[in-house]
Amino acid sequence: MASHRKSRPTGSLVAGLRTPALATAALTSVALLSQSAHASPAADDRPSLEEVEKKVDDLYRQAESATEKYNAAKEKTAKQRKRVDTLLDDVAQRTQKLNEAREQLGSFAAAQYRTGATAPDTATFLLADTPQDYFDQTQVMDRLTGRQKAAVDDYVTQQSETMKQRREATESLRTLTESQNDLRTAKATVQQKLTDARELLARLTAEEKARLAAIEKRKQQEAARKAAELARQQQAEQQRREEAAAQQEQQQSDGSSGTGTGTSGTSGTSGGTSTADPSYATKADKALAFARAQVGKPYVWGATGPDSYDCSGLTQAAWKAAGVDLPRTTYDQVNAGTTVPLSQAQPGDLVFFYDDVTHVGLYIGNGMMIHAPKPGAYVREESIYYDGEGSIHSVVRPA
Repeated sequence: MASHRKSRPTGSLVAGLRTPALATAALTSVALLSQSAHASPAADDRPSLEEVEKKVDDLYRQAESATEKYNAAKEKTAKQRKRVDTLLDDVAQRTQKLNEAREQLGSFAAAQYRTGATAPDTATFLLADTPQDYFDQTQVMDRLTGRQKAAVDDYVTQQSETMKQRREATESLRTLTESQNDLRTAKATVQQKLTDARELLARLTAEEKARLAAIEKRKQQEAARKAAELARQQQAEQQRREEAAAQQEQQQSDGSSGTGTGTSGTSGTSGGTSTADPSYATKADKALAFARAQVGKPYVWGATGPDSYDCSGLTQAAWKAAGVDLPRTTYDQVNAGTTVPLSQAQPGDLVFFYDDVTHVGLYIGNGMMIHAPKPGAYVREESIYYDGEGSIHSVVRPA
């Protein structure tokens, strides 16, 4: 399938993301894997544990990317199906009206036949290739009564509209078929990637699985350390803002001390600007409460709840609980709000990951988030650095 990568706005990226050094390291790893595949067999001719881990992570990433494409295709298919159904209903109604108009003309023709009046001309009209061919014979039009003329006009209008709607319905059915093909392709891609990942993990020995778990634990510890560091930075920034607001309030108070208390009422407003928007905080609290209630539920690709979720399905459902409608996919959710620096992230913000924007989590503060991580995992709280600082794409405030 075609790539869904998006160009990344300069202002929305976290400093230090996806450096050339990281890209070079990734390419070097691929080259080493390729070389090892053609080199002389080693002692056991098996990839290293680190190579297996990288391959499995890559497969899960690819599966998640395919999942978002599946979600987009599914949403498009549903909309197209609704459009087709509407058009087909309209065609049926117009066909009924067309038949009624034809029956009325038939009754006129029968009456003329019985009376012997202008029967040949009426028969010519009914047998013409198109009504317009008949209308070109203006002398015949002069013989039609006002009621007959209205019936003919209605017949022509209904025939034209019915043909137009049939063409639209045919085109919509073609588009629907294409969307369904995309849906099947995306689904097959997800399933294949997951199968490949499971097969790789199944080949590991018990000792290798234990070592892999140890590697994962070290990654989690580093991610937790980075989250704590971000929390300290955010707290320090918040303290600086509060101190600046307090100083400004004091200066205003000193400057107006001789003019009464009339201006002192504005100081509260000044101090309030240093904190989060109260209305946003209220909505975010509802979204976070919903997300926390889903912790422990399984990640299932394409799922939107209530028993399981994929990453964008969880964030969409969480914000819906707060009265905010988000699009279905990460590709659209990343554009559904205001991009803010990571240092100013607030609880409720959406944190997006990877250059192709294929993962999203709900920020809860202190460098942590709630997200549906990957197949085989469960909705959980985790550091936003779970896959390294370079994986963070941007932060978006959706309301």
